[in-house]
Amino acid sequence: MKETRRTRRIIVIGANAAGVEAASAARKKDRTAEITLISQEKNVGYSRCGLPFVIGGQIPSFKDLIVYLPAYFRMLKLNLKTETKVTSINTKEKTVTVFDKEGATESLPYDSLVIATGADAFLPPIKGREKQGVLSLRTLEDGERILEAVQNGAKSAVIMGAGLIGLETGVALIERGLKAPIVEMLPQILPAMLDADMAKMVQEHLQEMGMQVLTGKAVEEFLGDDKVTAIMAGGEKVEASLFISAFGVRANTKLAVDAGITLGETRSIKTNARMETAIKDVYAVGDCAEAPNMITHKVTCAQLGTIAVRQGKVAGTNAGGGYSLFPGILASAVARLFEIEAGVTGLTQAAAQRAGIEVVTGAISSKTKADYYPNTLPIKVKLVVEKESQRIIGAQIVGGEEVTQRINALSFAIQKGMTVRELAKADTAYSPPLNETWEPMVLAAEMILMKLR
Repeated sequence: MKETRRTRRIIVIGANAAGVEAASAARKKDRTAEITLISQEKNVGYSRCGLPFVIGGQIPSFKDLIVYLPAYFRMLKLNLKTETKVTSINTKEKTVTVFDKEGATESLPYDSLVIATGADAFLPPIKGREKQGVLSLRTLEDGERILEAVQNGAKSAVIMGAGLIGLETGVALIERGLKAPIVEMLPQILPAMLDADMAKMVQEHLQEMGMQVLTGKAVEEFLGDDKVTAIMAGGEKVEASLFISAFGVRANTKLAVDAGITLGETRSIKTNARMETAIKDVYAVGDCAEAPNMITHKVTCAQLGTIAVRQGKVAGTNAGGGYSLFPGILASAVARLFEIEAGVTGLTQAAAQRAGIEVVTGAISSKTKADYYPNTLPIKVKLVVEKESQRIIGAQIVGGEEVTQRINALSFAIQKGMTVRELAKADTAYSPPLNETWEPMVLAAEMILMKLR
C-alpha cells in the first residue's frame, strides 16, 4: 500500500524582514506545506529602515512602509497570526504555545521552526531610567509616537547615540524644524561603521547643516519628576521636549534561551551555515541570530535588513525541505544624511586591528564627475588591505553622490578575494558628467601600492 506523505508544518516566529522572507522561501520549496507566521505586532511586513524618512516627511505616511499587504499572505497561503505572543517553545514535543489578542492559549505543532524574533531597543542602566518619556525608534508604533510629539508642537529633541538610527532620526527631526542635538559616549559618530578620519567628514557636514554633535559625552542621568525633562551628559544639563534613545538594540533571545537553544559568543542565537540552531529543525535568522564574518571567520550579529532577508531565504529554503547555505557577513551599509552619503563594506581599520590583522590603508579625495563639469561633488574613498596577502578586506566611502554602487563593487571585490594590485589595474568607465577619468577606487588602490613598495 502506498504511504501518503503528511503535510509539512512550518512555523515562523516574527513577521518582518527575516520572517516574511523565510515563509516566502519555504512556500517556494513546498507548495503544500502549512506555513504559519506569528507576530506580536499589529503591523507586519513593514520596512523598519524607512521609519526615519516618514518622521522627516520624505515619505507621506507610515502605512506606505508596509511592503507586504494582507493580499500577499493570502496569495502565498501563509497563515498569519498578528498580535499573538509565543509564550514558549517545546523542542522535544515540537510545539509552540501561543497567546492571542482574545486571550486564548493554544499549542501549535511544527516540523520546522524558524525563530525571527528580531531585536529590541536597549536602554542602558542609567540613573532615572524608570521615568516616563524616553522614546526609541524600532517599531511602526514608535515612529507614530515620535511624529505625534512633533505634530503636537515639540520644539527640541535630544538623541542619545550617534549610530545610523540616531543620526537618521536626528536629521529627520531637524528637517521638521526641531533642534536635535546628538549625544554620543564615544569620541566619534558612527563608531561601528566608519573610522575616525572618515566619521569626521560626516560630522563636519552635519554641523554645517545645523546639527549639534556632542561626542565623548556619556548620558549619566535622566532628570525630571515622573517624566524626563532633561539629561545630564558629560557633566552638562541638556533640556528638550523629546528624548530619543538610540543606544542600539539587543537580540531578542528569551524564547530561545527558555527552550534550551544555545546562544553564541555574541549572546545571539548560535547557528550553522544552514542557519540551523543547535537543535535540529529549528532555525534562527535576522537580528536575533549570529553568523560568521566573511573575513575574520569570527561570529558576528550585524543587525542589518539586508542580512535578515538573506538569512531568512536560506532558513526558509531549508525549513521547506531544500538545501541552502548562508555565506557569511560583510556588513555592507550605506546612509544618506542631509546632503552627504556614507558607506562601508568589510572591516574598518579599527575592526581589523581589533581582530589582530596587520593592515595598510590608503585614502584619496576626488570628485564624482570631471573637474570642469558643473555641480561636481567631492568623494573620499578609503581602502583597508591585509598587508601579508595584499587582499582588500574593507572600504569606506563618504561623498556627495554615487557612494552605494562603489560600496557594492568593493563588496564584490572582497568576496572574490581581489588584491589591491588587481584593483589598481581595473578597467573602469568614464564620462565627464558621470565620473573622473581615474576612478577614485583605483586611485586609493594606487596609494596603498606606493605604501607597500
